[in-house]
Amino acid sequence: MAQRVPATEGGSKKTSRIRVVVRLRPYMDSQDEKGEGSCVRGLDSQNLEIINWRNATETVKYHFDAFHGEQRTQKEVFLSSVKPILPHVLSGQNASVFAYGPTGAGKTHTMLGSPEQPGVIPRAFCEVCKLVKAKEEEDDGWNYSIGMSYLEIYNEKVLDLLSPSSQDLPIREDKDKNILIPGLTYTPLSSFEDFDRHFIPASLNRTTASTKLNQRSSRSHAILLIKVVRTQCSLPHRQQTGKLYLVDLAGSEDNRRTGNQGIRLKESGAINLSLFTLSKVVDSLNAGGGVRVPYRDSKLTRLLQDSLGGSAHSVMITNIAPEYKYYFDSFSALNFAAKSKLIVNKPFVRETVTAPALQVKRAREDQVAGGSTAEPRKKRKIKTEQESSSPPARSHSPSELSVLERLVALEKLMLGCQEQVKHTHLKEVRDMQREIDSKAKLWSRPTGEASTSSQEPVFLNNPAPLLRKQATATKPKKQQAVVQPLQVSQLQPLQLAVVRKPSICAQKRKVSDQFEEPEGKENMYVKGWESELDTSMLEQSKNKILQVLNTGSLKDLKTLQLIGVKKAKLIMGWREIHGHFTKVEDLSQIEGMTEKRLSSFMKANILSHSAMGM
Repeated sequence: MAQRVPATEGGSKKTSRIRVVVRLRPYMDSQDEKGEGSCVRGLDSQNLEIINWRNATETVKYHFDAFHGEQRTQKEVFLSSVKPILPHVLSGQNASVFAYGPTGAGKTHTMLGSPEQPGVIPRAFCEVCKLVKAKEEEDDGWNYSIGMSYLEIYNEKVLDLLSPSSQDLPIREDKDKNILIPGLTYTPLSSFEDFDRHFIPASLNRTTASTKLNQRSSRSHAILLIKVVRTQCSLPHRQQTGKLYLVDLAGSEDNRRTGNQGIRLKESGAINLSLFTLSKVVDSLNAGGGVRVPYRDSKLTRLLQDSLGGSAHSVMITNIAPEYKYYFDSFSALNFAAKSKLIVNKPFVRETVTAPALQVKRAREDQVAGGSTAEPRKKRKIKTEQESSSPPARSHSPSELSVLERLVALEKLMLGCQEQVKHTHLKEVRDMQREIDSKAKLWSRPTGEASTSSQEPVFLNNPAPLLRKQATATKPKKQQAVVQPLQVSQLQPLQLAVVRKPSICAQKRKVSDQFEEPEGKENMYVKGWESELDTSMLEQSKNKILQVLNTGSLKDLKTLQLIGVKKAKLIMGWREIHGHFTKVEDLSQIEGMTEKRLSSFMKANILSHSAMGM
């Protein structure tokens, strides 16, 4: 499973700010019509100034990580700005280099170059191959593999340049927050010759066209992905994946000066819209404070999500032109570059452990078993015999077995309690029936016999049933009874023969007078489970619950059944004001703790503690 390992430096998490570089291209063959000279001038290797359009006598100064003037070569730009971030790719981190600027400012020349002056892309791949070769010669215990993918974003459509027949490809995000494109061609490479053989034909597939400002204007954004995967030779066979994004953005265009019409106008609109979204992303990242970053508003920003505010070491090469007709385009590009240098990325290492953990654990168990004594061997032998005698079933982990045993024990306890309560209630009903029968028989005798038999025991074990007709026939004799207390005391049990459930509840109230039983049919047999539990276990469970109520923290109180965050805070507040609880039943003084809820709380927690004790 893939995991993120933070890139650390000096024991703390490392952050990487976007490195912004400005490159000023030379004058083209034809000078300006007015011959006013350059509107941009470099001051040193990091500072430059541009004419203030509000006041031609003033200039606006900018400071960047590097400034490359007109005389700088392709090699110097690569060595000073791009080469320092390439070693991160071999350590499982991401890096990106993208060229930004107006149309005709030299972005494609900076990234691709020419056969005589190679650009950033061929030089970067050649340097990655040299680094991989040096690592392999050192024999550091890792195997390296290199591959590439090449795509373009044309009119908000993702097209595969290595496979021109492909259609618009979707952009997805996996569970590890990595941006990927299903169906994109991935070509393994072993040398620079392989790269040259695949890259040059793919570059010719990129959409270009001629405008008034540029004879070969790029009509799409091109993104080259170079992936370096290194795998550990020994256990646990870790695998780290580093990606290098090399992006050649299409330039922003002013259609009034480019003269775009028809399909060129549509292409220009898509380019300007994606670059406008890119500017909004930079503004949102600089704003901070949880502001939504509109990565999904454009496919370009969706693919550059890792480079802008993500996890890559990023370098932005801003290309500008010295002519006055490009003044406002260059001025806007410099302002965008000044905003971009404030963005901070957080690189990390993408690492995957390919060896299954179960096999390693099994191997360790076998190794320990080989050097164990005779007693563990005997246990293993007994275990194998039990496994062979038992039918095949799904294996359970120790934690699953403990949970199953608890559930089975709790189920047996509940079933046993229900059966015992049922038998107890039947016995009480039979005793009550016998008592009523004996009293009814005593009441049906003549008055003289009743007085003489008053010395005899009242409760007789006479199995004769109670007949309602005889009871109604003897009603006149009840008014003639001489013994008045007998009439009052014996008339009340006769009413219990008609309504049996109140008599059962009255009998159950004698069991415990700690708290009054709530009304309702669903609480008829709430207290029966207490009488069927062991007294010592019941007291032990109550003491444990009382201890948690008196000394437990918020987290401990939440472990009790039917106690949430709100009730736990109320208990802690009551405890601070009134002191410790003397008994569990004091919970009824908590706000919202009704008698019914208290009864359910005690039953659930005591049965839970009893099951755990078993």
